[in-house]
Order: sequence, then C-alpha cells, then structure tokens
Amino acid sequence: MKNILILLITGLLSAFSWADDITGRVVSVHDGDTLILLTPEQKQIKIRLAEIDTPEIGQPYGNQAKKALADLVFDQTLTARSNQKDRYGRVLAQLYLGEVWINAEMIKQGDAWVYRQHSRDPRLLAFETQAREEKKGLWALPESQRVPPWEWRKSRWTQRKHSPLLSNPPHEPVAPNAPAHK
Repeated sequence: MKNILILLITGLLSAFSWADDITGRVVSVHDGDTLILLTPEQKQIKIRLAEIDTPEIGQPYGNQAKKALADLVFDQTLTARSNQKDRYGRVLAQLYLGEVWINAEMIKQGDAWVYRQHSRDPRLLAFETQAREEKKGLWALPESQRVPPWEWRKSRWTQRKHSPLLSNPPHEPVAPNAPAHK
C-alpha cells in the first residue's frame, strides 16, 4: 500500500512538472508577449510568453514592447517550454534563445510587467524592481502613462460595454437613416 501511494504521488508530481519543449524559428511577432514559431515540421504555433504582460498595441509603450521582443527573437530559433494553453488557445511558454531566458529579458529591459496573477517565479519580481529603480523601458514613462496592461484591457472592455456606438454589432446600422446590412 505504501509503495502504491509513493508511486501515485510521484506520478502526480511528474505530471505537474511535465513540460513540452517546442523548438522553432520566430516568423512573426504579434506584440510584446505573443509570437509565432515555425517548427521544423512547418507547423505554426502561437506562443504567449508566460508570467509576463506587456503594454498592448495602442497603449503607451505598446509598439516599443513589440519592437523589443522582435529585436530579441525575430528570425531566431527558440525553445518554448510549456505545459499549458491559455483560453485563446495560445501555448503559454518560457522562451529560451540558447541559455537566455527571453521572458526574464523582457522584464529586465523594462519592456514588460510581471503578470502577478499568473507568475510563480520570484526572480521575475526582483528583475522588475531593478528595472523600475533604473527607470528602464516603460518605467521611464510618466507615471500617468504606466498603466498595467490588465488594467488597460479592463478599462477598454468597460468603455466598449457602455458605449452605444461600440456595443452595436457590426451588422447593425449606427446612423438612424443608414441602410440595414443583410
């Protein structure tokens, strides 16, 4: 009985620590924390960098974060270590270029926040603190422009929800005399 219990616990622990390694060349950078890897089998895989969050395109520093990630990884062969997908079907991964941990590099350069809701690695918080103190990247912005992306997305969602123009489905006319789309 004791041996069965040990075997069961060992199996559960290994299941939780299991990770797939995906190797591929970066063929597209969507924003500061999302990219496309092309595997040797010519399969495109959408990767979301785990434990970090970067400003969205349209948000202050969003384009700079995208450029920072592209400068680090575009057309490079990376290893993505992952054990899950997000609700959008993207592979959540720790990315490595050789021995360089890309997720951490984005934090160290001041191009990303630690995504506290999803982060488990205390080193990332230390890297973020140092980037803040050194006013690197987004931390050099005026405080009023440093809105965490999760708060920015939430405020945009709330604005859309309460705006009559933005909440109409695209097939419904907005102007009173506009012809209806069929």
